[in-house]
Order: sequence, then C-alpha cells, then structure tokens
Amino acid sequence: MMAYVKNLLFPAFIISMFLLSSCARTANPDVERGSLFQYRDGFPELRTSSIGILSPDDQAQINVTSDIVLGSLIYTSPDDNENTRIARISLEIRILQQNGDFSETVQKSFRVEESFDGSYTSQEVFTHEEVIDVVPGTFDVQVTVLDQTSGKASSRESTATIPDPEDPQIGITTVRLLGKNINEESSTEFFPITTYTVPSRLDSLNFQFQVTNNDLEDPLTVETRLLKYPADKSPARPMNFNNYSPSSLPYIGVDMRRPDVVDDNIRRLDEPGSVLIDFKYDLLDIGTYRFEVETEDENGERIYRARDFSVLSENYPNIQTPRELAEPLIYLMDRRDHEEMMQIQDPDSLKEAVDRFWLSNIGNVNQARSVIELYYERVEQANKQFTNFKAGWKTDLGMIYILFGPPWYIDRYLNTMQWSYAYDRNDPRYNYTFERPNLKNEYFPFNNYLLQRSQGYFNIQYRQIQLWLTGAILTSRI
Repeated sequence: MMAYVKNLLFPAFIISMFLLSSCARTANPDVERGSLFQYRDGFPELRTSSIGILSPDDQAQINVTSDIVLGSLIYTSPDDNENTRIARISLEIRILQQNGDFSETVQKSFRVEESFDGSYTSQEVFTHEEVIDVVPGTFDVQVTVLDQTSGKASSRESTATIPDPEDPQIGITTVRLLGKNINEESSTEFFPITTYTVPSRLDSLNFQFQVTNNDLEDPLTVETRLLKYPADKSPARPMNFNNYSPSSLPYIGVDMRRPDVVDDNIRRLDEPGSVLIDFKYDLLDIGTYRFEVETEDENGERIYRARDFSVLSENYPNIQTPRELAEPLIYLMDRRDHEEMMQIQDPDSLKEAVDRFWLSNIGNVNQARSVIELYYERVEQANKQFTNFKAGWKTDLGMIYILFGPPWYIDRYLNTMQWSYAYDRNDPRYNYTFERPNLKNEYFPFNNYLLQRSQGYFNIQYRQIQLWLTGAILTSRI
C-alpha cells in the first residue's frame, strides 16, 4: 500500500458530456482497457484500475489503483497561510464477490497540500494504491472519491479475477500495465497506468501477469504477443468535404483484422505453482496496441487475457509543447500552410511560427491571448470528452466542439446523434448530424461518430473560422 503524486499533466477544465452506448455488451472480461476520461462539472475526476494478483505466498489479492485529478478538487486556504491551498478527500473501496459471500470495504482520508503563486490550475494527479487480501474468485470493485469541501463524489466500477492456487487448473490473471519516465526524479520505479491512453513522454512500459500451473506433468507453454492495429490518426476533414468512404480507415476507425506483430514470445513453465511474468518495452510509437497472453488448459481450451492501450502525444490530454500547440491549428489554417508549419523541426522556431500565426491574424496582443486560451481550452476539453482510438481533438465531434463550442441540445438515437446550436432543430446552418459506422460493443469499444458532411457547410465553417481569426469569437460564439 502506498500513496504518491505523479505528474500526468491533465487539465483542470471540466465540462460534462455523456455519449450513448449501444445495448450490446461493451466490455470483454478478457481484455483490460483501463479508464477513459469520465467526469462531471464540479465533481472530482477519478480513474481506477483493479487487478487480481497472487502474493508470493499465494494469497489472493486485489490491487486497486486510483488516480484523482488535482485540478478537479476544491481547495481552501488555512487562516495562517494564504499561499497554501488544501484539499481534503475521502476514498472508499468496496469489493463484492460475484458468486460468493466475501466482501470488503476500505476507507481512507487524505489531505492534499499545494503551494502556488497567484492562480492555481493543477495538472497533476494524486495516486493511491491499495492492495486488499481476498479469496480466489471474481469480484466487483467500486471506488468512490468524495471531495470533503464540495461534498461531491465520483465513482468508478471494474471487475477483478484471481485464480485459485489450490485448484489444479491453469489460470492467467488480468494483464497489468505500468510505465516509467526515467527523466523525472519522482519516477524511479514503474507506476500503474490506469488510463487507456499512454502519453508518449514515458520512457518504458511494463506488462505484468501471473500464471498458475498446478499439478501438471507436462510443461505449460505461454505465448505473448504485442500487436499494433491500423487505426486512423488523421485530423477531421473540413465540414464541406465528401463523407468518408466506407472502405477507408477513417470510416472503419480501427482495423482489428490485420494487426502488425511488434513482438512475440513463447515461454515454457516446467514447474507447478504461480509464476509472475513481466515484459518490458521501450515506449512505442504513437498508435493503437494490444498486449495479449494465451495458453491452453488441460482440456485444450484456450485461455486468453489482453491489455489494450493507445500511445498519444507527449502530454496528452494536455497541450503544452510547440508541436502540440501547432497541430490543432489545422482547423483554422489552409492545409498547405499548416503542412509547412509542421515541417519545422526546431521547437523554438515552431513556437515562433504559432505565435506569429495568432498575432498576424488578431493583431491585439491581449485579445490574442484570450482567443488562444479559449481555443486550447477547447482542444483539451475535446481530448477529455471524445478520445477513442485517436486524440479527441482529431475526431469529428472534437472538430465541431473546438470551432463551435458545446452544443445547446443533443438528440441521440441508436447510431446517430444531432448537435443543435439553435432553438430551431431543423435549421441546417446550426444543426449537425453524426453517425456511428460501428456500434460500440466488446469487439469495438469506441464511440466513433462521423459528421454527415455537406458542401453547404463551406460558408458556415468559413464564417466560424473568421470569428476565431479576428478575435470576434470572444463576443459572438456562432
């Protein structure tokens, strides 16, 4: 059990928006995906990971890791120190066996103290790791964090399975993903990654799982593979372009049928008992991945576990480096001009080009500063609300959100959704329809909404871009 703070650079802006999921099963119990970003305005933001493990002496345990975004908490100043702010949080972990009587509740309280000068917008997370002794089996795990100052709470649910070391059957625990950044003094060891997304600033990844191999005369063969799936990583195309072709990767999203094998290994376990196995990799290129483990039981039946993840930009979902600032400008710039900007390799020169773009269009420095703050706040919000197999700002939903802001109304159906920016829900100038080519399910666990484009949107998008480039977006949002 330990508690620590690690810098994951998550923004403090919080806006609530929930997308409809289909009635199909959306979670494959054999595949761990970590948490997607989920929050409500004014509530503490929580992400969790629950992994079943066996201790060295074969005690069944559940490792529960909770990340709480510091910027989502409410802080107060002690009377004797105006430069220090304190947040008080309570954490409750409830564990309930699915087919048994075992249950356990753990409650903890924490005081988070932050020093700052002037304004405070924390982009760090407070992480608490709790290891709880249980019995072998499958458990529902609910983690709740309460902000004691605001009185508001957030909860996340997950499942964890631990094989029985006394049962003469082959078993594999859930795959656990950890990361390390050797360039940070506080990151001397691997720490659990609770999210589906992995920022590319980490130096290395570690996948851990346990295999039970009891009372077997023959050696057990365990095969592992690291796969990379072809996935769309391109920014959303303009509103007036043609719709995506059904055979194109932007339409499909992720092609799960044709993965590239990055690495594969076969390991023989000659002795019975529980064995902890881990694989370490240097951080991978940006993309969509799966680390999978496979073996067969004594009856020849397949046993399978996997961990899905996506490597995104260096500070994801935050925008910080010159390249991270430059990329989303594609929605405001001519595409050829944007390509020229992105060819600049020197960070200082690229930052100068970004600043020059804003100031040459808006002119007034103070006004430009306000427009820039609004634009990148929306980029970060798009990352938090619409991330799937690619960065949220690159999705069609993200593009419309960045340019037009949050919709006034949202109408949802089975595989379509309409965003309205006017009281008249039939006015094509202010109503935009999105369609999902693939319904969210256990094999495609993403909400991939595509804008139904029209040539008639040319003037609408041009007008909106001019609001940004002139600074008029501050007084006329649409």
